[in-house]
Amino acid sequence: MSREDRDKNQRSERPQEGRTISDGLERLLGTSMPVLTGGFVRVVDYMGNDASVIQAARVSYGQGTRALHEDRGLIRYLMRHHHTTPFEMCEIKLHVRVPMDTWRQWIRHRTANVNEYSTRYSIAIDEALSTQPNEWRLQTKKSKQGSHGFLDNSSGQILTEDETALLKAARSAYEKRLSLGVAREQARKDLPLSTFTEAYWKIDLWNLFHFLELRMRGDAQEEIRQYATTIGKAIVAEWVPLCWEAFLDYRFHAVLLSALEADLLKTILRQDEPRLHETFRSLGWLEKDETTGKIKKHRERDEFISKVQKQFGVSIGLFDQIEAMK
Repeated sequence: MSREDRDKNQRSERPQEGRTISDGLERLLGTSMPVLTGGFVRVVDYMGNDASVIQAARVSYGQGTRALHEDRGLIRYLMRHHHTTPFEMCEIKLHVRVPMDTWRQWIRHRTANVNEYSTRYSIAIDEALSTQPNEWRLQTKKSKQGSHGFLDNSSGQILTEDETALLKAARSAYEKRLSLGVAREQARKDLPLSTFTEAYWKIDLWNLFHFLELRMRGDAQEEIRQYATTIGKAIVAEWVPLCWEAFLDYRFHAVLLSALEADLLKTILRQDEPRLHETFRSLGWLEKDETTGKIKKHRERDEFISKVQKQFGVSIGLFDQIEAMK
């Protein structure tokens, strides 16, 4: 959304029968937005908008008494200094259809109100997330979680055929149990985690931003990242454009430096490589494996180097030496 459209949307937000609305989100109510193959996100209801955050922060309505740039500045101040309660005045309720394995990550965000489709009472949704031959991801070597790269297509084809047979067999076994009168709560036990579930998920804006900050990032699992990106870019950006802009600037695209990292960055900017070497050594960041002779893995060191290189465009000889010794 352009700044001109965002400003227009903000000015058009108005009370309607005692309720503050967001024109951007009103257009999306009830619309199912497809995610993955078979999943979706749908806005059921919401409360508040950018103006609601302003109102809560000023503890008096005062609509129309402030220029738009002042409202924008206040929202950015609130986000910048982590004033949470004004953002909690906005809430949204979503209806989602999501694979069970992805839902397990999603439900970890315990600051929402949730009501999920129950396979104790209802027959399980007859749909599961399938994987195309070129979509089988390889385990990353950088950590114990996550993926990097893809399996070759010929091997992927075999796995996809196996998956198709497995899903068909699991569903057939489930339906056979139901036909013989087995209780739904027991018949479901062998359904795969790729089976879709549905839920209503209600959350306030501040906690939604926390969800998006974690789940939109590149190191989040691909499936949940697609849901989070849809919620963020297609829904939140339309609902509260000024808050969304502040979130992107001060949280999602921001760089957090610890006191140690800030001190190391100062040393780099002073071009004091001897001191930097000594600091890295004292922190144990240059230790070598006695067997292989390669430098040992160190997550904090690698995260710092990545921040400096990617976010600030700074690269020095020490970093190159470490990379060469890995």
